[in-house]
Amino acid sequence: MKPDNRIRSWEITSERNYMNRRQFVRDAGLAAGAAFAAGGAGLVLPSRASANLADLETVQGPYSTDETPNTWEDITTYNNFYEFGTGKEDPYRNAQDFVTEPWTVKVGGECDKPGKYAYEDIAGPHTLEDRVYRHRCVEAWSMVVPWVGFPLGDLLKRFEPNSKAKYVRFKTLYDPDQMPGQRRAVLRWPYVEGLTIAEAMHPLTLMVVGVYGKELPNQNGAPLRLVIPWKYGFKGIKSIVEIEFTSRQPKTSWAVAAPREYGFYANVNPEVDHPRWSQARERRIGASVFAAKQPTLMFNGYAEQVASLYDGLDLRKNF
Repeated sequence: MKPDNRIRSWEITSERNYMNRRQFVRDAGLAAGAAFAAGGAGLVLPSRASANLADLETVQGPYSTDETPNTWEDITTYNNFYEFGTGKEDPYRNAQDFVTEPWTVKVGGECDKPGKYAYEDIAGPHTLEDRVYRHRCVEAWSMVVPWVGFPLGDLLKRFEPNSKAKYVRFKTLYDPDQMPGQRRAVLRWPYVEGLTIAEAMHPLTLMVVGVYGKELPNQNGAPLRLVIPWKYGFKGIKSIVEIEFTSRQPKTSWAVAAPREYGFYANVNPEVDHPRWSQARERRIGASVFAAKQPTLMFNGYAEQVASLYDGLDLRKNF
């Protein structure tokens, strides 16, 4: 039996939360009152404000969209990062003192170069590509985010996965002293995600270290997170401390917590409804709450690039 304090799946990314007072005040043009309407002062600037983050030298990525990105405030104050709380502004509020230096990542499993690698060894040798993605989460909303990172596959090849490596498993830091959300039985901690080796090696899959040309803020998954732009946002595991190559499909956190609702693949598929709502249309964060939703695109608009990864796979059964 689940403990009474477990967050139920229907509490995740609800549209009611999206259409909150702060958004309504913004749409009404009352920007001066936004912090008060959101429940108190301190929301004018996000934690680890851009002025305090290091600039990253970047180049334009090959898959960037020409859509207008969301604002820095949208991207850094409206987040899913349950390790810091289940509210959309909890990560912004609770991650300010999160320590990300030094940082190491343990690499193991079916590879020839396992070990512990420092952040600098992982992020340092790469040319960072500034790619603007339409990044969706699990219920009816999306953002356009100028992520900064490099292809995950370029990193994974350095560890020389062997022929038994069919999947890649990722794990988030477990540190309840720093991550107050881990003190509650919301999920089975630490957070675990996984990809097939083909998904992980696809050039669209990014290891992300920044946003808007700045190093990654704590609330967005510092110092290392994944972005897989054709999948729902919960696949984008944050604050990664472990990478493991496996021969078997890993048991991922949301698939364990709610297997009827959050499958291993988590591809954006508007033709398959969530058990309790339609996924056929979405609303862009930052747009007026009165604006009409837009159609959700198959594979988040990247079908031409990634559909071949799933040839022969029933995407209704493998959701």
